[in-house]
Amino acid sequence: SHDPYMRGRMNEGKSYAQPQPLGEVMIGGTVGEVVGSRNASFAVGDKVVGMGGWQAYSVVDANVPGMLRRVDTTHVPLSHYLGAVGMPGVTAWYGLVKIINPKAGETVVVSAATGAVGSAFGALAKARGCRVVGIAGGPEKCRYLVEELGCDRAIDYKADDVEAELAKIEGGINAYFDNVGGKTLDTILPLMNDFGRIPVCGMIANYNHQTEPYLLRFDQILMRRLTITGFFIPDFLDRCASYLPKLRQWMEEGKLVVRFDETKGLEHTLDAYARMLSGRNIGKVIVDIR
Repeated sequence: SHDPYMRGRMNEGKSYAQPQPLGEVMIGGTVGEVVGSRNASFAVGDKVVGMGGWQAYSVVDANVPGMLRRVDTTHVPLSHYLGAVGMPGVTAWYGLVKIINPKAGETVVVSAATGAVGSAFGALAKARGCRVVGIAGGPEKCRYLVEELGCDRAIDYKADDVEAELAKIEGGINAYFDNVGGKTLDTILPLMNDFGRIPVCGMIANYNHQTEPYLLRFDQILMRRLTITGFFIPDFLDRCASYLPKLRQWMEEGKLVVRFDETKGLEHTLDAYARMLSGRNIGKVIVDIR
């Protein structure tokens, strides 16, 4: 699995998790097959999801919470446990249901809308009866948002005047799922309806560019009485299992369709990761090392 949070862990300094140690295997979510086991709860051949990192084989202590979990691949392909029915899907679900808690008919905007979390959020919000506006870069991504994910509207931040396009939304914006931070977050604050909700899931605009301006319109949080909530999946890891059955059901029903950006070969891992950070991917970025 390739995820934006990994970039944050490449920096020193206080964060929600320890920085990635130099000289050690890069941390990351993985799916795979058990090839050897001394744990009675796991057998050779079991399909599992865990935190194996960027390597072909990993040895894990399955008694450590969150390290390894058996999954059912009867109806859901293994790779999807890194996507719609994995961390991205659960993250989108938590932000939508637990933070935004939208009413049917409300308008929600999502940035990085064709990424792993953004595309899952858009699909879930549509399933909850929301109007969904996605922000993405380029005509191909915008077509994908509308034609495949079913978003009501797409805004191309590379070609459109994002602020002007957002201002055209009839009825205003009730909630904004933020995956990028930076200028996009600052742009949307004065366009939010009063008492709007903003889950902050990622700040990818600032990971590589520490000087990227943001929250120059901080006063709008007060003026519009906005609720802004930052969250990370470790905060609710113990509840993830309860969300998965609904995500699997919606995927099987075709309501949760998320594309993969797949690269073959462990040797191409860094290329795939750079493509994600630069926004050249559509969907969840994974590397197949078989």
